[in-house]
Amino acid sequence: MSEKIDLSNFVLNEGDEFMSANQRAYFRAKLNAWKNDILREARETLGHLAEESANHPDLADRASSETDRAIELRARDRQRKLISKIDAALQRLDEGTYGYCEETGEPIGLKRLDARPIATLSIEAQERHERREKVYRDE
Repeated sequence: MSEKIDLSNFVLNEGDEFMSANQRAYFRAKLNAWKNDILREARETLGHLAEESANHPDLADRASSETDRAIELRARDRQRKLISKIDAALQRLDEGTYGYCEETGEPIGLKRLDARPIATLSIEAQERHERREKVYRDE
């Protein structure tokens, strides 16, 4: 399979062997496209923040601008963490462990991976994890 995948036309086939070469190429392309989108947005944000650094004479305008800046920076921090998860998923692709549950070793499932390409747990393992988290949080 070629390195270039048309994400808009590629169809994941549940009948294929799990994590076939085509599927690995698809998820690699999907993860790289997602990462590139995030990095592009981050560059745009930096440009926007640099333009907005003007000193506003009106206190209300200045407060509004500072609030907007804080929200943008929090969003960028979340996206920075997301990039590290994308990088970890790409590394799992390189290692051959991508698509398998970290807890059970079972295949995660193509539909789940397509919806959440950085998933590390199967749906069942994720639900168990969330139930345990809720129990400990409620105590």
